[in-house]
Amino acid sequence: MSLITLAYAAVTFLLWKAVKDRKLSVGDRIGLGFLYGILSVFSTHFGIDYGDMVLNVRDLAPMAAGLYFDPVSGIIAGLIGGIERYIAGTYFDVGAYTTVACSISTCLAGFFAAFLNKFIFKGEKPSIAYAFFMGAVIEVFHMYVVFVTHRDDMRMAFLVVRTCSVPMILFSGLGLMLCTIAINKKLGKLHSPWVSIPPEEVPVSNRFQTWMFCATVFVLITNFGFNYSMQTASALQEGKLDLASASFDIGNSVAWIHQNGGRTNYYSHFVGTGGTFAVLDENEELIAGTQFDKYFSDDIKELMLTHKNGEYFRAEVMGQKAYCLSRTTEEGFRVFTQIPMNEVFDGRDIQAYETMLADILVFTVIYVLISLLVQNMVVDNLLRVNKSLNKITEGDLNEKVDVYTSSEFASLSDDINLTVDALKGYIDAAKKRIEQELLLAHNIQAAALPKNFTFTRKGFELFATMDPAREVGGDFYDFFFVAADKIALVIADVSDKGVPASLFMMRSKTAIRGLAESGSEPEEIFYRVNNELCEGNELNMFVTVWMGILDLNTGDMRCLNAGHEYPAVMRNNGDYEVFRDKHHLPLGAMKDMKYTGYDMHLDPGDCLYVYTDGIPDAINVNEEEYGLERLLNALNTYKDASMEGLLQGVKADQDAFVGEADQFDDITMLGFRYNGPQDE
Repeated sequence: MSLITLAYAAVTFLLWKAVKDRKLSVGDRIGLGFLYGILSVFSTHFGIDYGDMVLNVRDLAPMAAGLYFDPVSGIIAGLIGGIERYIAGTYFDVGAYTTVACSISTCLAGFFAAFLNKFIFKGEKPSIAYAFFMGAVIEVFHMYVVFVTHRDDMRMAFLVVRTCSVPMILFSGLGLMLCTIAINKKLGKLHSPWVSIPPEEVPVSNRFQTWMFCATVFVLITNFGFNYSMQTASALQEGKLDLASASFDIGNSVAWIHQNGGRTNYYSHFVGTGGTFAVLDENEELIAGTQFDKYFSDDIKELMLTHKNGEYFRAEVMGQKAYCLSRTTEEGFRVFTQIPMNEVFDGRDIQAYETMLADILVFTVIYVLISLLVQNMVVDNLLRVNKSLNKITEGDLNEKVDVYTSSEFASLSDDINLTVDALKGYIDAAKKRIEQELLLAHNIQAAALPKNFTFTRKGFELFATMDPAREVGGDFYDFFFVAADKIALVIADVSDKGVPASLFMMRSKTAIRGLAESGSEPEEIFYRVNNELCEGNELNMFVTVWMGILDLNTGDMRCLNAGHEYPAVMRNNGDYEVFRDKHHLPLGAMKDMKYTGYDMHLDPGDCLYVYTDGIPDAINVNEEEYGLERLLNALNTYKDASMEGLLQGVKADQDAFVGEADQFDDITMLGFRYNGPQDE
């Protein structure tokens, strides 16, 4: 039996492993049904001898097919196994006594597994406890049908059930349990029974089903215990009546025969079905008994004489436990009657078994129905509510909770929807306030950048733009005179975006301009600004900066690059080319950094273009970068335009390349043309 059960589990696991990664086709479902149907037939003809009975786990095949594969497979396997069992029992006398019960239970096993798969487990595999319980229940039904189909022969039906019920129920449950263990082990879902699962990970349906199971089992056991004790008392009372009736009949009959000179040793009388009697005269000699002295012994004589008159007692008679009565008649005869205890309790045991099996089946039906109701009325609705809540928490505030299957869920849905509507109102108000504040910040930042590109001195042309990726950005440009004939050009890019970057930008811009206007050179400016920015820099922000101070009389410019993009220079009316200057660490990255500048000379007509990485790093919908090559092509396309036209042309070219892709970085440009020394 153990090997057959293990074989079922092994076959089920191997088949599941073979098909687990694909959807079962119609052919697969039918094929699995026929395969498990053949296994069911095999179990019918190759059972295990157990006493005078033959045990098998035939119902395990349709249960495994329906639970672990597909409902259709379970139904097909059950019909094949059940119909073949009926044919074998009816026409070939294979287990003929239980033909109807076995056929019905096997057919039902397939439909039962299909129902569980479809409506209870919904395509998922059953838990270990569920698997054992469902495997056991189908055999409980099997045993109960044996009683139902043999109402005219309850003693034989009871013998079959008493012999077969425990092993068949146990091994059917174990078979499905082993299947679940093997599959869960492969899926990595096998949890140690000694490790408790955190409460927040236990579904409410599981918790409800566990408590309902425990409560129902307690009620069943209590009810069974009460009924069993009542049935025991009733059986003993009936036994007393049978013993007393037989004793009085025997005593009266023996006395009459004795008074009329008859031979009492030929007298016979039934005591129940398998009981015996004995009668002693005044001299304690045997004068009558079941087959006279065949069933009489000194032990029985001792029992007759040692117990009180009219006493009912239990004793071992002829090797079996018996319920006995010993009494003395008015004529002085000692009458002894006994009924085997198994006969006394036959009715009780039959009723107890039948009641227990019926209670288990009723409990299963109630359990499954309540589980379905809880799943459909509570759990599924909670899942619908949670699904909507998940959308809401992910930002979809237009999602509505519309679970109106009961007054409680209707109230919950309305409360959630009202809360979300109120939240939307607060968010809209906060959004408007933030938009106003960002607009103010944008205006402040824009006002901080110089916008006057008209100069009294005509020796140069200058234009700059800044387009933040958000309302406020981290890029900035600046230009200002540090002497009557010297102009400083600055472009910078803070390492972050948004409000924090804009604040860091303002701090950097103010520090650079303040030191430059005091007459400091770029090296000293960067050194001191870097140390100032490193102080209190909890966000670890930094800023890349390019700076040049140009002598408008000579065209000589002192420059310094702190991690910024390479400038582009056009000389002698040629093309724009990248000027690969020396880079240093950005400002704010490391304290006490030493910076070294470099000299650049501009001749009349030369142009300088500096920018932030928002230009070359821009990407289109295909995630292609704009790049330096496209930037140089655009610069050379518009090189003859004014500085304003040049910057507008580059921005238009970049916009055309980017298309509908979002701008993810600030875009800042500064163009400068040197026209040579001229009077103001």
